Amino acid sequence: MAGAAPAGDHQVSGDASNRPVRDRIVVVSADIGAGHDAAAAELADRLAADGIVVEHLNFFAALPRPMHAVVREGYRAMLSWLPWSYDALFTITDRSPLAVTAIRAALRLASRRMLLRLPPGTSLVVTTFPFANQLLGPLRRRGRLSTPVIAYVTDFVVHPTWMSPGVDTYCVIHDAAQKQATARGARDVRVVSPLVSTRFTPLPTDRKREARARFGLPDEDRLALIVAGSWGVGDVARTAAEVLATGCVKPVVVCGRNEPLRERLQGFPGYVMGWVDDMPALMRAVDVVVENAGGLTCQQSLASGLPTVTYRPIPGHGRANAEVLADAGLTTYVTTTRHLRPVLTALTAPETTAHTAIVTATDMATVVSEAVRRSAGRPPGHRRFRP
Repeated sequence: MAGAAPAGDHQVSGDASNRPVRDRIVVVSADIGAGHDAAAAELADRLAADGIVVEHLNFFAALPRPMHAVVREGYRAMLSWLPWSYDALFTITDRSPLAVTAIRAALRLASRRMLLRLPPGTSLVVTTFPFANQLLGPLRRRGRLSTPVIAYVTDFVVHPTWMSPGVDTYCVIHDAAQKQATARGARDVRVVSPLVSTRFTPLPTDRKREARARFGLPDEDRLALIVAGSWGVGDVARTAAEVLATGCVKPVVVCGRNEPLRERLQGFPGYVMGWVDDMPALMRAVDVVVENAGGLTCQQSLASGLPTVTYRPIPGHGRANAEVLADAGLTTYVTTTRHLRPVLTALTAPETTAHTAIVTATDMATVVSEAVRRSAGRPPGHRRFRP
């Protein structure tokens, strides 16, 4: 899967030598899956052209060390073995403001640790992880953090855990998400292009044969790329079997870093891969993408102009994203097995035209650069912390 390497406590992007302190920002991400870190890395790449130094900060650096593994592995376990529990948690926090308030109150204990990890001279904080908003937003609102906070929402659905008093600006990746955020009380919501590498772009069909040869895929067959994020979660094996059973496409299954899944699929009469370093090339080789979460890989697929099917979405944000994407006409949400064959047949027909990539007039990097320029007049010691 294409993505960023997990961020440690701090990682610095850009040339920091002789750089004015007003050009330094911190992006708070989290190494849960690949999407949050990948968005942070892509933003850093884009901002480098503007001479802005970006420090990556793992949100979990502000929590006691054991909590990192507990939260990350607990989340992975829920998705893999107890999906109903994650669905219940997602629903409760969606419907109960008190649940989100409780999360915010618990994270308040990490306030001092987070503030100490924001280096002096930071002119802006960008978040790509919802719980970071629950920690930084209240600090901003109470005046303990005078640095502006901009949140980049990595999903199409805006869950209440993304929303927090004190966050200055929310950047979302579709008009539908903008309406959700506004309805939840956000005042400044910008629609931006997804933070997906420019390597994911529609290319002439004559490049498909070259891409297929690279991955050892057949020249003539219609291929369906089955993806399940960097963790390979969800009912992937069942999805692969049902896609194969349609008889209209050959499945190409990417297991990400889920080695047990890859081993379980050995002998599967399709094409099975583990971690793929060059996902843009693999997407050029296939005819359709079947995904289950509406996250990073889905956004990469749409940026590549590929017809995209959501099938057997994971609970919680996966199902919520599926509905938003389908309502927006960006993907096809297949809810029953009997509809899988006709949908895949139609989407891979020779006369099918390439889908339009998600493009807006605003680049996330532009929003951040403008915010940095607005804060350029602040004194170097603008970060405040009251123990």
